[in-house]
Amino acid sequence: MSVTAQIIRRRRPSLAGYVFLLPWLLGFFGLTLGPALASLYLSFTNYDLIGTPHWVGLENYVRIMTADSKVADSVHVTLLYVAMSVPLKLGFALAIAVVLNKGISGLPIYRALFYLPSLLGASVAIATLWRKVFAGDGLLNHVLLVFGIHGPSWVSDPNTALYTLVALSVWQFGSPMIIFLAGLRQLPQDLFEAASIDGATPRQQFWRITVPMLTPVIFFNVVVQTIDALKAFTPAFIVSGGSGGPINSTLFYTLYLYQEAFGYLRMGYAAALAWLLVLAIVAVTAVAFVTERLWVHYDD
Repeated sequence: MSVTAQIIRRRRPSLAGYVFLLPWLLGFFGLTLGPALASLYLSFTNYDLIGTPHWVGLENYVRIMTADSKVADSVHVTLLYVAMSVPLKLGFALAIAVVLNKGISGLPIYRALFYLPSLLGASVAIATLWRKVFAGDGLLNHVLLVFGIHGPSWVSDPNTALYTLVALSVWQFGSPMIIFLAGLRQLPQDLFEAASIDGATPRQQFWRITVPMLTPVIFFNVVVQTIDALKAFTPAFIVSGGSGGPINSTLFYTLYLYQEAFGYLRMGYAAALAWLLVLAIVAVTAVAFVTERLWVHYDD
């Protein structure tokens, strides 16, 4: 047997593995890494989707940082949305998970029903329905009218428009709830029995046993939900009709990015906005991992 044949025979298992990996490799390089690198290049150009990109260096980034007031507005709205929606969603999800962990009958049915909004909440259909519910003649105002209350057009009022999107986010509590429930099921019950014997109340058991031992799960949910909130787009686009709401009250950063890219065809500028969002998400995640040692408690 020749040397070449021996090498091929020796590497045959590896070649089979690469053949099975080929679809993923093509997708990664062709649909993920390639477009990402192309957008990084475009972020340093002036490109209108039709003509040839013209290199402008850091001009797009300088304009974002110093000359575009809409960027500041969109960042403010996005951070406000994150600060409200993430704690409310996680708090509500944890509360429901604690209730379900009590061992109620029909748990799989309740778990599926509560998880369903997380599957549907990011869809265009649900966002459209949400806009109808909170419109001036929507379902919410019809309910309030029964009690003699004349509600405003919640999605058209700059004082309330953002809160409708926060409510939509909290309604999608199913995903973190399932994770919380899985974490609660892993807690050792002997600790709770010992605490109960020592006279600890359920509230004391929750804050001094459940929450500290659940901090790894809380940390995971905080990171995931914060990233999702920073990337939120569909609800703001549908509920505001793509305009960012009255007085830019629902102008999420991603929505402004979309307007620049497909409304004004400033693709180079939009690519710069997108890369700054990526860097912001990386920075937030890094800060979360650096500070986790201060409040996350593992078994060791």
